[in-house]
Amino acid sequence: MDTGTPATAGRFGALLHRLRTGAGLSQEELAHAAGVSVRALSYMERGHTRGPQRRSVQALAAALGLDAADTRSLERAASLGRPRPAPVPDPPPSAAVPDAAVPDAVAPVGTPDLLPRAPRGFHGRAAELASLSRAAAGEAPVCLVVGPAGVGKTALVLQWAHHNRHEFPDGRLYADLRGFGDTGEPALMEVLREFLPALGVPHHRIPESANGAAALLRSLAADRRLLVVLDNARDSEQVRPLLPGGRRCVTVVTSRHRLPGLIVTDTARPVAVDVLAPQDGTMLLATVLGTQRVRAEPVAARRLAELCGGLPLALRVAAARLAGRPTWSLGAMAAELSDETRRLSLLDVEDTGVRAALRVTLQQLPPHVSRQFAHLGRHPGTHVDRYAAAALADTDPAAAETCLEGLAVAHLVTETTPGRWTMHDLVRLYARSLDAGPDALKRVLDHYIATALAAVAAAEPGNEDCFPLPADYLPPAAVREFDDRSAAVAWYAAERDDLTRAVAAAHAAGLHGRTWRIAMTLWPLIVWRVRDGWVPLLETALEAARADADEHGESRVLNVLGWVLIEEGRIAEALTHLEAASALASRKGDAVAEANALIVLAMARATLGGPDEAAKTCERAVELARGAGDRTIERLAMQHLARHWADAGKWRRALDTATEALAFDDRPGTADVPRILLLMVSGEALLGLGHKTEGIRQLDLAAREAETSGYEDGAVRALGALLHVSPDAKLRARYDAAVERLTKRT
Repeated sequence: MDTGTPATAGRFGALLHRLRTGAGLSQEELAHAAGVSVRALSYMERGHTRGPQRRSVQALAAALGLDAADTRSLERAASLGRPRPAPVPDPPPSAAVPDAAVPDAVAPVGTPDLLPRAPRGFHGRAAELASLSRAAAGEAPVCLVVGPAGVGKTALVLQWAHHNRHEFPDGRLYADLRGFGDTGEPALMEVLREFLPALGVPHHRIPESANGAAALLRSLAADRRLLVVLDNARDSEQVRPLLPGGRRCVTVVTSRHRLPGLIVTDTARPVAVDVLAPQDGTMLLATVLGTQRVRAEPVAARRLAELCGGLPLALRVAAARLAGRPTWSLGAMAAELSDETRRLSLLDVEDTGVRAALRVTLQQLPPHVSRQFAHLGRHPGTHVDRYAAAALADTDPAAAETCLEGLAVAHLVTETTPGRWTMHDLVRLYARSLDAGPDALKRVLDHYIATALAAVAAAEPGNEDCFPLPADYLPPAAVREFDDRSAAVAWYAAERDDLTRAVAAAHAAGLHGRTWRIAMTLWPLIVWRVRDGWVPLLETALEAARADADEHGESRVLNVLGWVLIEEGRIAEALTHLEAASALASRKGDAVAEANALIVLAMARATLGGPDEAAKTCERAVELARGAGDRTIERLAMQHLARHWADAGKWRRALDTATEALAFDDRPGTADVPRILLLMVSGEALLGLGHKTEGIRQLDLAAREAETSGYEDGAVRALGALLHVSPDAKLRARYDAAVERLTKRT
């Protein structure tokens, strides 16, 4: 009986069936991996589909893992089943048609539509869809949809294209340029041989040269309202020959790269696609798993969306795993994904998933850029600058910056602010899985030590070094320079979180000497923001200093920790640490460290209500510092001594001590914390002695220097003292602003 199915179609179906069963895949598994429906795959195997399109065959071959020979066999079997136009006899020589007139010989066809089906489970992206519509407005626009692997660029474009089909009555063309696939890119002629027949050009009339075929495409498109989608473009060069160029045509290009060349030469209008917000990510899960299942565990669903980083590819893989396990809870999946060591493996299904997408992206990059990417995985924080990147890869900052820009073009890193780059969480996990050598972490930790010491020197000039460098210190190729105190303060503010993470990473790696050293380089920031919760960090540093058997480091950490505890009102704990710090320094014969410890110990004693005892302790600190010839510590001890005299109401002693300490300052015009505090004591002492005008002037000078330098705590103290004697509206406004800045910061 004649079924109406050609034997050639049955030959393709039989071959496909044999390859699938040989690979041990069910129809559902192969359909999912290849991105086709189970029904379509079933029709192919039963011979009901007459020659599936080339892109479908290539997707099936990739999903089956076929080699080049088997792929050609499958494509040949499919091509035999495709309908072909009846041959048209060549015209006699006298009627030869010149190339320029080929469009006149185009056969009338229906509206061509090569678009793949609209994506299933599409949700959200209203802003991106609107941006794409705006970009597509105007004459002959080229829209460039860019974003990282797995973010859903193709789904976005196909959703937009299907929704706007009516805008393109003369046809919709689509080609997957496979710029980031394992199957190789299609030749230019291969794409043109799909586009031109769709526009009515008989196969035998397609020019043999790529230039001729591209010119024919432009000629045919000149007066048509066409949409051309060029998906997964590797670079601008791959795209340009396929641009239709007609005034009424719209071309949409998707790429993991930014393709700046296309923006320059063809005025391409970029549309950036970012990860989904948690709410949209949760809704995407619901489209796969069903609303009821997601609503039953709303907290777990949101956590899943967060763990997938809003990346649609990751969300779909997670949803696919859950869909195959109807009794498995979303909470259980979230708990598994919380384990960073397993997260990427759980977000892979066969050869589809986050790792596969990132691997292919990385393969497109030059070796030195890929090497830099692998080293970024060893960074302990969330942001890098060119100096940190250079230290990680053991190169210079200029070379590192070039690599970072290349990675940004490929959407593997994002420049959040000028000169600072970050990675998506899943990209960072992938980078960590790559080989970067044994010393990358040590190099970046030493970079932080070197840079922080330079920041200390700029922020607090004249202060002694915090410590000697580690014996196995690895100096970076270049260290950032700070022009002034404000530049150093800005660096500390930007890097605080990453410096804290560097301490944790050094501690976890057993690099104890680097752990406490990095923590101690933060002391200027600790001074400026003493109530910012430093105790856990300093306790980690103390543990590391003891493990490092470095009594000098231990004494310094104890001293800073004791001072922070005083500021937090934990006086008993502070006394224990400070007495230990003083004893350690005395035993080591380190007069400067002992003076430091006594200064802070005096603060604890003053808090307990003994200003006279505190003053005596500070006088001993002054003697030790003077004997050691350390003018910086001597001035610091005198600053605290003046404060204790003022708190005891001994105004003349307080003023004389503060005046003597201020005379130490050989850097006029430079504000630092001890100078600001000395000005405050001086102003209070003058007020206490009845010199109101001069006292107000000193306090106002202290407040202005604190405001200018970002020392908000000092500004609040100085302005508060001024308000007690001069409560005018301008002072109150300055005080309120300082309090607001301090509150926001903490």
